[in-house]
Amino acid sequence: MYQALYRKYRPRLFSDVIGQPQVTVTLKNELKAGRVSHAYLFTGSHGTGKTTCAKILAKAVNCLEPADGDPCGVCSMCRGVDDGSVLDVVEIDAASNNGVDSIRSLIEESGFTPALARYRVYIIDEVHMLSVAAFNALLKTLEEPPAHVIFILATTEVHKLLPTIVSRCQRFDFRRIAPEDIAARLEWVCGEEGLSIDRDAAMLLAVTADGGMRDALSLLDQCVSRAEGRITADLVTEAVGLAGRKHLLLFAEQIQNGDRTAALELLDRLYRSGKDMGRLCEELTSFFRSLMLMKTMKDPGSMVSAVGEERKSMERAALKMDLSAILHGLEAFQTALSRMRTANKRIEMEMTLIRLCTPELDISPEALLRRVEALERGGVRLAAQPKSAEEPPEPLPEPEIPAPAAPDELRPAVRPARGPAAVSTEALSRSAQPFAAWPEIIAVMKDYSSSVGAAFAGSAAYVSGEYLLIDAPQLAFDLLKRPSQRDRMREAVRQVTGQVYKLGPYKPPKEDAEKGEKEDPLDALVRDLKADGVEIVES
Repeated sequence: MYQALYRKYRPRLFSDVIGQPQVTVTLKNELKAGRVSHAYLFTGSHGTGKTTCAKILAKAVNCLEPADGDPCGVCSMCRGVDDGSVLDVVEIDAASNNGVDSIRSLIEESGFTPALARYRVYIIDEVHMLSVAAFNALLKTLEEPPAHVIFILATTEVHKLLPTIVSRCQRFDFRRIAPEDIAARLEWVCGEEGLSIDRDAAMLLAVTADGGMRDALSLLDQCVSRAEGRITADLVTEAVGLAGRKHLLLFAEQIQNGDRTAALELLDRLYRSGKDMGRLCEELTSFFRSLMLMKTMKDPGSMVSAVGEERKSMERAALKMDLSAILHGLEAFQTALSRMRTANKRIEMEMTLIRLCTPELDISPEALLRRVEALERGGVRLAAQPKSAEEPPEPLPEPEIPAPAAPDELRPAVRPARGPAAVSTEALSRSAQPFAAWPEIIAVMKDYSSSVGAAFAGSAAYVSGEYLLIDAPQLAFDLLKRPSQRDRMREAVRQVTGQVYKLGPYKPPKEDAEKGEKEDPLDALVRDLKADGVEIVES
């Protein structure tokens, strides 16, 4: 019968355990010194070696010929513990034996001396599943056990244990194994199996396993069945059901550009190809965490699990995105992941992507921060225009900027109208109202180009219906004749106001101009002084 890789390559010695030196070195020193405790508590995330170290410890305390704290692995006791024939080493699953009766039977049995071994060892896995009554029954025995009994308790949730239980044990905390250590172990296992594995593939498996060696070997088992002598990163992505970094980069780009249509289409393709939405949400959460670290740290180092060209692509993506947008995405995906336990996963992902692409639809603090930062910095789009077929964006009209004056002999007698809907700027100016948001638009333009901002310094703008009329020097209008500058001005107006205006020059009403021409301001001042009885002496 085929034996799973995590069982076939389970460590037999303390020196074979990967990534837990704080546990293995201490246990070996205790065994060499003969200071064996009566109760041990192994805690940590799943797949980090708790049960493995418990079995090695059970062999080491009963080994007939121990070597430097490690069991020899060849004596009858070591072989008996490995194949389960030594009844003095008992492994109990507390999840299925969590009642007080099971614990009372164990306590009664522990009173008998071992049949073959030196110590009777009880390994209680997932001990946090025991009932309160079972814990209370175990307390007295844990405090004063028989001299020939050793208890090894293993749990992934130590916070659920009673403090009285924890205080009676020697506690060892198992850490998550570093991705580099897991990848090195996977490469060694593949070498033993006669397979070839790329470094990127090994790192991808290690990151997916989230610090658990058992999970990494189980995932490798899935890849081996598909591989034809070589395991690549693409094969891992397909076998494990991952979306892949290229899709994650696409999602980040679409969120940055506000392209919700493309994001939803990409999500639909991944869904139809069989990708699990919960796993995809976890991948995006981890991906945005990496972007956050790259954005805030000069060198995140091993905190970001990516190498080569993939890491460079992530660095470029982090450089393009604002930190507020990254934090908004990270918070949104974490919220979606927690809601998926009770909601439709696909719908939850679609809602999350829409909120991220259009932050004005999201009222979370992260979305508001993102919008405020966009206003303060300028030049950053608050919300993308929809690109769906149902709501095509309305093309922006050409600005109605007058051409520079030409000599009379070169000017045509009749100037053709600029389209069927040409409107007199003088008529528009007569009903125009001051545009209060104009200074904000100039600030946005100044962030884009200081020279453009200087050209519009001291200018004003007025609104008349769908027209935005600009009162500025001729130099500013010369700049607006360039298509790139017109597009930038339109974008700035849309960013600040959320509306699209047609651009044109402001011309004051004729009566105001004529009034200004009829009477000089100095003459008006002299007239007012005379009316007040002030004598004016002319020289």
